[in-house]
Amino acid sequence: MDLVWMLLIGLGGGLAGGLLGIGGSIVMIPLMTLLFGPRQHLHQAVAMIVNFFVGAPAVFQHLRVRAVMPEVIKQMIPAAAVCVIVGVLVSELSIFTGERRIYLTGVFGLFLLGVAGADLRKSIFAGRNGRSSPSPQDALPVTRRAWMVGVPAGFLGGLLGVGGGFIAVPLQQRLLNLPLRNAIANSAATIVVLSAIGASFKNTALVVEHGVALWESVRLALMLIPGAILGSLIGARLTHVLPVRIVHAVFLVFLTLAAVRMLTYALSN
Repeated sequence: MDLVWMLLIGLGGGLAGGLLGIGGSIVMIPLMTLLFGPRQHLHQAVAMIVNFFVGAPAVFQHLRVRAVMPEVIKQMIPAAAVCVIVGVLVSELSIFTGERRIYLTGVFGLFLLGVAGADLRKSIFAGRNGRSSPSPQDALPVTRRAWMVGVPAGFLGGLLGVGGGFIAVPLQQRLLNLPLRNAIANSAATIVVLSAIGASFKNTALVVEHGVALWESVRLALMLIPGAILGSLIGARLTHVLPVRIVHAVFLVFLTLAAVRMLTYALSN
């Protein structure tokens, strides 16, 4: 029965990750916590492995429609690659280990709630000001600042075991003035690299610092990957088919629900 649930969790994570450029951890980590209990470090290690298989099919779909912007990701990826290692190392500090691992769940929830609130506020004020969606050409003069997106995306991705897309997507819109679909595509391309690096470091720490056998995280990841790949292909396709407002609304709903669930869990333990 666990296999069926894990396949469904992988499918949900893949759909969310492919559609929103977020890696899928925000779906997988809370649901694995409900299914197996509060094993935050193990679940983060598993999610980082699976995020690679969420990101890769999504990038394939985004490249087909030329939504990925090379001038952006060539700055985002190196900055994020360095900072994801720092984030993983911080997640292993004593404040986030043992019984205090629940603090990491709380940090995760607060982070998501903050991003959701900022994005909602921006949407409301943008609507009042009658602003139209930017075009990729509007962002060309500022793409050299893309490293400013990669730094927090990498650090928070490593700290929280997420793909980093939840911060990379809104920051690209805010700092680089990118359209939502391009921000999602760039985020997916960055996540492929981040997840490979983050999974290596996090799983090493899982074995060395927490005494968990590597096979345990690999076994769980293998159950998630088939559904994640399928969901990612479908989700990334929907990114370029659904109206932008619907994609954005789904993004906000996922952020809010996941934040509330993680905070509730942290406060009740």
